Amino acid sequence: MHQPEQVSIREVAPRDGLQNEPPVPTEDKIRLVDALSRTGLARIEAVSFVHPEAVPQMADAAEVWAAVEKHPGIHYSALAPNLKGVQRAVDAGFSAIEVVVSASDTHNRANVGRTAAESIAEFGDIVALAHENLASVEAIIATSFGCPFEGDVEPVRVARIVDAAAEAGVDRIAFGDTTGMGTPRRVNDLLDAVETDLPMLMHFHDTRGTALANLLTAMDRGIVEFDASVGGIGGCPYAPGASGNVATEVVVHMLHDMGVETGIDLDALIDVAALAEQIVGRELESGVLRAGPRTRLTQKPST
Repeated sequence: MHQPEQVSIREVAPRDGLQNEPPVPTEDKIRLVDALSRTGLARIEAVSFVHPEAVPQMADAAEVWAAVEKHPGIHYSALAPNLKGVQRAVDAGFSAIEVVVSASDTHNRANVGRTAAESIAEFGDIVALAHENLASVEAIIATSFGCPFEGDVEPVRVARIVDAAAEAGVDRIAFGDTTGMGTPRRVNDLLDAVETDLPMLMHFHDTRGTALANLLTAMDRGIVEFDASVGGIGGCPYAPGASGNVATEVVVHMLHDMGVETGIDLDALIDVAALAEQIVGRELESGVLRAGPRTRLTQKPST
């Protein structure tokens, strides 16, 4: 297995995590971002600029971003579904912007109200606006490994979207396993189909327990950038009752034991997972949050 010396993890709990929870007070969102910024993370997805009627959980995005502590060396990013959202993001001062399109038309309509082709057609204008404001653009391809409505998504369809996004001038590509339909086989199939020189990132959900296996498969293929969400918060509204994002502390725990560096303080990250659990007001499913790292020993029974 190919094992890199270092992996980069982008923390997505403040956006992708909280977006799928009941609305959280603004001050708690700020607390979460600030706590994450002190763990050694180099990349944090902070907010999304979506219509407040569509996603009321993110209605205070500008307010949150204005109040968080901006740490030098951390790349904070914002997600936007369309050109209007990108304008709001650059107006707020973001220098890293993510735009999303689904590989499935049905999911794209449910998510942003238009076909995938209509979303892709706007990429050129989005890139122009972002680059004019010295911001980079990452195209996130949701449902890259399967759609909850349509089922399997052919890798060639994802590859065509990558080509269109690259032609539009995006700076990075991310592949989203939106409802946890990915498996190691499908990770390999997708990477076999995609040909690009752009940096690539994988976003895996652990809905069906395959996230770590998928991550290791992608790492073996040379991918060194991944998304994760502290405590495993988040998911997708189209997979009712199912878990979502792989927990950041679970990923970091595994990678560090393998000798792969992340730059993240695992103990500090576990503390933030506990904070996230407090903020969302329910017990989170993260095994590392529950049991601690493998180095945490139990007192011997008395004899």
